[in-house]
Amino acid sequence: MQSIMLKAKLHQARVTHAVLEYEGSCAIDGNLLDMAGIREYEQIQIYNIENGQRFTTYAIRGEEGSGIISVNGAAAHLASVGDRVIICAYAQYSEEELVKFKPRLIYMMEGNDVSHTSNAIPVQVA
Repeated sequence: MQSIMLKAKLHQARVTHAVLEYEGSCAIDGNLLDMAGIREYEQIQIYNIENGQRFTTYAIRGEEGSGIISVNGAAAHLASVGDRVIICAYAQYSEEELVKFKPRLIYMMEGNDVSHTSNAIPVQVA
């Protein structure tokens, strides 16, 4: 059996560009891609905290160290510069792979600097 699991997450990244006339995709600072283990052209989900929009696109490499998060093409209608977004990548894992499975969770601050990383989300309490 295969399970689809959260592979990586950039939590509360800030949109730095929204470019309607670009080919499409989401440009992400190459350092952040590498840290999260997200590959160029990999499918990603973007969840806009500001307006509730959720959409699918793919990642492209942005300039390393730039902090760029550019939502491009038609998706530029769904996010504005300054919006906080959660960017997630998912992957299929076998039961054997799940024994050692841990997602890469990258938590962002203003300016798209990394505040900390983790591989587990704390238990939500009532």
